[in-house]
Amino acid sequence: MYEKSMLATNDFDASHFIGKGSHGSVYKAELSPENIVAVKKMHSTYTGDIDNQKEFLNEIKVLTEIRHRNIVQFFGFCSHSRHSFLVYKYLERGSLATILSNEAGAVVLDWSKRVNVIKGVAHAMSYMHHDCFPPIVHRDISSKNVLLDMEYVAYVSDFGIVKLLKPDSTNWTQLVGTCGYVAPELAYTMNVSEKCDVYSFGVLALEVILGKHPGDVLAPFLGSSANMNIELDDMLDPRLPFPSLEVQNKLISIMDVAFLCLDANPQSRPTMQIVSHLLCN
Repeated sequence: MYEKSMLATNDFDASHFIGKGSHGSVYKAELSPENIVAVKKMHSTYTGDIDNQKEFLNEIKVLTEIRHRNIVQFFGFCSHSRHSFLVYKYLERGSLATILSNEAGAVVLDWSKRVNVIKGVAHAMSYMHHDCFPPIVHRDISSKNVLLDMEYVAYVSDFGIVKLLKPDSTNWTQLVGTCGYVAPELAYTMNVSEKCDVYSFGVLALEVILGKHPGDVLAPFLGSSANMNIELDDMLDPRLPFPSLEVQNKLISIMDVAFLCLDANPQSRPTMQIVSHLLCN
């Protein structure tokens, strides 16, 4: 896989570059006409003693065995003295963040597609939290880590990546996640739990409806009963036509669930299993 990936990216040439994250740069690699993958070259190579390496490889094995419609397929990890990289299924439309920031892309992502994106992410997170053993806590749910395929089906990506990069970490010494999506309790504790993911999902769901990060809109309301005073009209992406009554009701239901996820008290937030169930009704 290492040699094939190097050849397919022309030694990670800029012409194959498709994006950059906090931990690495992503390249499109055509291993064969029917097999196109995304290769994430890490900023630093993996090193560790034998025990750490065993734990690391065990986690890689778990991730390669995950199968869910809304989780990007992870093929494996290559460790080499020159480069370390992760190999994923390639998704044509790229990140949700990129689409929402593009005027034309945002318009094509209509209300029906947006509702399905939110539901898809919820289903994936419910699977990670409740159907995987041990549960997988993503740690960085955000629009840049949700990818879309040609049919605008949403896939959660980069899950567990921080722990994979630091397999010997038991106590966190730095904040994990993307600014604007991080649960407030992480400001005073490094105890990352499933409820941190739930908070991030709440932010993401509102971002999809609003078409941009909801921080400025939500700041005066978070953590108070005033949440329910936010009108749907104030939360709709103005780039899209006003939704039908049926879609309005769906969006209001999503907003209600999102506000539950944003509760300042982690214990008061619903589980992703409950969220997924509520969004399907």
